[in-house]
Amino acid sequence: MIYPKIPLAQSIIQLCLAKGVTHIIISPGSRNAPLTIGFVNHPEFKCYSIADERCAAFFALGIAQQTKQAVAVVCTSGSALLNYYPAVSEAFYSQIPLIVISADRPQSKIDIGDGQTIRQENVFANHSLYNANLTEEASEENDEKINQAIAFSLNQKGPVHINVPFEEPLYETVSEWSVNAKVTNFVPEKIQRSTIEEFRLYATIWNSATKKLVLVGANAPHTIDQEVIDFLANDPSVVVMTETTSNLYHSHFVHNIDTIITPFTSEDFENFRPDLVLTFGGMIVSKRIKAFLRNYAPQQHWHVDALRAYDTFGVLSHHFKEEPNAFFTHFIPLTQKNESNYFKKISQIVSVRTQKTIAYLNDIPFSDFLVFEKIIKRLPHDSQLQISNSSAIRYAQLIAIHPSIEVFCNRGTSGIDGSTSTAIGAAVASKKQTTLITGDVSFFYDSNALWNNYIPKNFKIILINNGGGGIFRILPGHQESPVFNTFFETSHQLTALYLAKMFGLEYAMATDERSLENNLADFFEQNEKPAILEIMTPTLENDKILLQFFKSLV
Repeated sequence: MIYPKIPLAQSIIQLCLAKGVTHIIISPGSRNAPLTIGFVNHPEFKCYSIADERCAAFFALGIAQQTKQAVAVVCTSGSALLNYYPAVSEAFYSQIPLIVISADRPQSKIDIGDGQTIRQENVFANHSLYNANLTEEASEENDEKINQAIAFSLNQKGPVHINVPFEEPLYETVSEWSVNAKVTNFVPEKIQRSTIEEFRLYATIWNSATKKLVLVGANAPHTIDQEVIDFLANDPSVVVMTETTSNLYHSHFVHNIDTIITPFTSEDFENFRPDLVLTFGGMIVSKRIKAFLRNYAPQQHWHVDALRAYDTFGVLSHHFKEEPNAFFTHFIPLTQKNESNYFKKISQIVSVRTQKTIAYLNDIPFSDFLVFEKIIKRLPHDSQLQISNSSAIRYAQLIAIHPSIEVFCNRGTSGIDGSTSTAIGAAVASKKQTTLITGDVSFFYDSNALWNNYIPKNFKIILINNGGGGIFRILPGHQESPVFNTFFETSHQLTALYLAKMFGLEYAMATDERSLENNLADFFEQNEKPAILEIMTPTLENDKILLQFFKSLV
């Protein structure tokens, strides 16, 4: 075996191995050479080389998203580290374990004009669960910091930062360990769980409420017990609204939130106002449901999550620090059904809106909205769907997705910057056929994601190119002008053709409904090379077609 000679590097490698951190994403550099040598030459680690640090961190995020295990990213010193920040903040808000290991120069070299040095210690302080600033020599104190960092990432589900100063020479190796790092099993701080008396108290409130809204945000597939799903679906006083990212399905659940509530009048909103809102899962996409619950506040808002609760609607009244299944295991036996027409009324609205949606989609010209409907219908069952942010995830909210398809989106910070990189990392870890649906600005912004030697053969990118940031045409304040087109919409005439050629991906283009249908048929059958299907939609028509859709639902 080959090991780095520097003892501190040995300690990090030993502790990562002891804690099961075996996926290592390395961005090439010199200062991180001791770590690279140690990780790459040890058979227990699965190492990936990704040149662009921003892409590397999002690639790691995709692997962690799928494996539910901490993934480490390793970089050289200087500005390389800062390129991790978008993914670090996404991991923080999406509760994904990510371990940043940054090589650094010794403290004596900082701020003296030495090359490739910045103030690396605590750079992620606002979005990191723990910051381990190590000293040069291997020591029990360093081991303790490394143990704690990994424990925080695993137990609190988020990013941590381990900053590691190395002095030259960096490339020397040995054939035997020279240190034996101390492995410490840190017990996380005990969370104060709800007592049976609390459950009884809140069950009384639940049982007396005739209008209960359960809203489910981003949620990992296959994590909610069927008993819980059936309990929520079969109570006439409960309406369950799910987002595309919730991965939660039942015929009684309302999946198309915006389609249902956008046409509501003030009287409709008042009638739909719940007595109680119960939420679980991650961030909510729908701006309309957030606005509704802020303007028509419920008497109670409970959030169920073992770690965190965000007061999204300004009325959070209780945080149950439990995983949803554990919460409902205690809670369901204490509940009783309440006579109510709350679900019946909304189900009638769903039925009407569904028919109007079908009629509208059958009558509109080629556009973003129609394209999403065609694509989602053709997605392979039992596959994975990754969706980029901005307009892509919002269109996806309007179309029913088959329950066998697992859906993911970076909704922690809702940024467009790493959607493709995350999707590729997820595809590598998942092994399922993975399709990324992305907008043009998000795709081109993260085009270095394709500079990647690990893209699976059956990975697909569906690129909807409307010539700019179409989301800004939908938002209030849009006015056609040179300022708008240049500084808001990012108008362009780019295509992905030459990027596909450069990175060795199959490529096809669709410009109308017929070519889209023909290309989709071939697109999902070809699994010998990763592929891009670029769909050119009309820049000036998409916003009008979408806005008219909501008017047609009245």
